Amino acid sequence: MSLLFSPLHLPSPRGGLTLSNRIVVAPMCQYSARNGEASDWHLMHWGNLLNSGAAMFTIEATAVLPEGRITPSCLGLWDARTEAALADKLQRARQLAPPLPVCIQLAHAGRKASSAVPWQGGQLLPAAQGGWETFGPSALPQLPNEPPPTELTLAQMAQIRDAFVAAAQRAARIGLEAVEIHGAHGYLLHEFLSPLANQRSDAYGGSFENRIRFPLEVFAAVRAAFDGVLGLRVSASDWVEGGWDVAQSAEFAIRLKTLGCDFIHVSSGGVSPQQKIALGAGYQVAMARAVRAASGMVTTAVGLITEAQQAEAILQAGDANLIALARAFLYEPRWGWHAAAALGGQVVANPVYWRCLPREAQAVFGKVSIGGR
Repeated sequence: MSLLFSPLHLPSPRGGLTLSNRIVVAPMCQYSARNGEASDWHLMHWGNLLNSGAAMFTIEATAVLPEGRITPSCLGLWDARTEAALADKLQRARQLAPPLPVCIQLAHAGRKASSAVPWQGGQLLPAAQGGWETFGPSALPQLPNEPPPTELTLAQMAQIRDAFVAAAQRAARIGLEAVEIHGAHGYLLHEFLSPLANQRSDAYGGSFENRIRFPLEVFAAVRAAFDGVLGLRVSASDWVEGGWDVAQSAEFAIRLKTLGCDFIHVSSGGVSPQQKIALGAGYQVAMARAVRAASGMVTTAVGLITEAQQAEAILQAGDANLIALARAFLYEPRWGWHAAAALGGQVVANPVYWRCLPREAQAVFGKVSIGGR
């Protein structure tokens, strides 16, 4: 049996979650919500990827406050209205697929909020075009020509921490099995971690210990309120000299583990336009390996992993425990099926699809039976 199609247990205070294989659908922003509410696009998108052959599906970056959205069209989970919309679309999508654990990525965009959707340029929106006040650890803009965000007060930081907690509690009510806190890609918690975005002079800025303080406080508060599987996504490197790096990420992961972190999802970049990313197949895998080696935590590798054999090799080398794919699943929503065919694995599929397999892939769904007359 390939490692990619072997089970994995994710621990949690309530007893944990056993995944049927090592494939995870990574969170992917859809920019298709209305006032934070999940839409029919989400019903279609989630139903599609719940039938992907992955062992866990992750809902996109979901804002814990309206001002924490990346764009006006981003998904939210900050009140009863957004909770009801998400619950409705997810419940209907799950009825159309085999049983599959669902994770949600909870996020606050920080100084990268109030942006246009990508296909409209993705730049900072002024108030006249529907934009809003943005916040960050320091009054430092994302781009030099932009107005700076408002530096967060301690009281505002406490409100954001409590909003993460409330969103996690809403996720639990909806029936989500896992939560991933977004600490990557230049959004708020990453901004606190990185000295490129955080130049505070109080207990939350300056030293490594101070810069990790607020993200750890957010994590600890969510952990106290949510007993399902809880992890965090980190940008392991800013790809800028003098920025956040792999060594700091590894030490941060150790601190997270002591607070009850169940997995860490290792990505990179996003906090600075000066980043120089060395793109290539599996370009972030070495970072995942370093974080896993230091922390001993269940670690997810992600980034330009596109082939089944490539994913298998990462697991066989001990570089990670889980493989996450994002754009690959948008391009090929049945990636898990194809990977199973290539590696001799099996996935669970809706019986409606049992007739679809080509002759060379008949074993992918296990022993199934189709009749007719």
